[in-house]
Amino acid sequence: MTERILFITGKLAEPALRRMLASLAPKVGFEYDVAVMPITVAALLTTPWIAKRLQVPDGADRIVLPGLCKGDVAAIRAITAVPVELGPKDLRDLPEFFGQRGGPPEGYGAHDIEIVAEINHAPQKSLAEIIRIARHYRDSGADVVDLGCDPGSAWPGVGEAVRELKSQGFRVSIDSFDIIEVRAALEAGAELILSISGVNLAESRRMLRDFPHVEVVAIPDTPDDLPSLWRTVEVLQSDGVKHRLDPIVEPIGFGFAASLGRYLETRRRYPDAAMMMGIGNLTELTDADTAGMNVLLAGFCQELGIRSVLATEVINWGRSAVREFALARRLVHYAVTHKTLPKRLEPDLVMLRDPKLLELGEAALAELAERITDRNYRLFAERGELHILNGDLYLRGTDPFALFAEMMARDPKLDASHSFYLGYEFAKAVTALTLGKQYTQDNALRWGFLTLPEVSHR
Repeated sequence: MTERILFITGKLAEPALRRMLASLAPKVGFEYDVAVMPITVAALLTTPWIAKRLQVPDGADRIVLPGLCKGDVAAIRAITAVPVELGPKDLRDLPEFFGQRGGPPEGYGAHDIEIVAEINHAPQKSLAEIIRIARHYRDSGADVVDLGCDPGSAWPGVGEAVRELKSQGFRVSIDSFDIIEVRAALEAGAELILSISGVNLAESRRMLRDFPHVEVVAIPDTPDDLPSLWRTVEVLQSDGVKHRLDPIVEPIGFGFAASLGRYLETRRRYPDAAMMMGIGNLTELTDADTAGMNVLLAGFCQELGIRSVLATEVINWGRSAVREFALARRLVHYAVTHKTLPKRLEPDLVMLRDPKLLELGEAALAELAERITDRNYRLFAERGELHILNGDLYLRGTDPFALFAEMMARDPKLDASHSFYLGYEFAKAVTALTLGKQYTQDNALRWGFLTLPEVSHR
């Protein structure tokens, strides 16, 4: 027999719930009824209040309450033998609640761009600090840890650092033009050298004979000298040295557009060659949040067949750049391989503003203010204003200090702990209005993959 489910909701959510159920029920295989309670906002429902008003239709097999409904479901179980449970807090999550595939589409998550994450100025760091950063990079999605060395005298601790990283399961590359430094790293187990050009090619060739399985990154002698890259590649090919090509992307204002053109020219000349891009010249040297830049650079790499990037996290605004690129490479891989727009696929990369805002609207807020009878404050942020209301007042405005002063004048019993709580919520609400984010009282603002769960202490 087909299960018949009774869904409880408020007047505001009724149309959206009915649309969702009309689509969902045939897929899952249930029949349904909707009981619309005489209240605008379902989040204000309590189980005792519902129990006094609910009429359970004949034939109901299950009752599903809104997830934000307060109170013990035992209050409803006392009036009916029909099983009762809380549904999801957001009706858009009903498909997942009923076991339908939620989240990304099938096949999403695959990628084919390798991330080499550089530990800058490695010789100046302790071994413990190097390991800490390496673990952070690995947790963020990096495939290889690169030890960025400093010009000058060779780093005596490079071999020890590589051996310790290898012992903990890391793949390691060495970023140095010092032949002594590079040899020590290779002897300890490094697998990739950044970088080889006409400047160090001669001495590198002699060393590489002792390490036939090592790969190198070939770069031009200067960024705008592509013929020098061709000459280096010819030598590496004749020696049978495994290599990848990096024409070098330059910062904005210093030849950025032309450098992208050189990647295109390199791909035309070497259609099957492995290629690399060092993306730090954009993420580290541009006054902008890095997530969007990482997506654009990943898209360029994906379309052109650049299958490795060198990333780093030195500047504070780029402190999550490796994780951003790890997410971006999944997004662009799916978009390119499935010929679809990279949109509404990777919510963890939408960090500053939310994709969509849900608002109660003027009429619903006014009706809510009329219906509330208790002293608990409800706070909303929409259409550029803060709205705070309880059974005694409804205030609105843009200045939280002015609103709070009015609250104190009208509610002299407002205690310190409640005042602190409201101040915290006001700060979140103002942030939401400023940035165009969804504000829901007692819930964390959403910051993509940086979101921290929030437990209300009210």
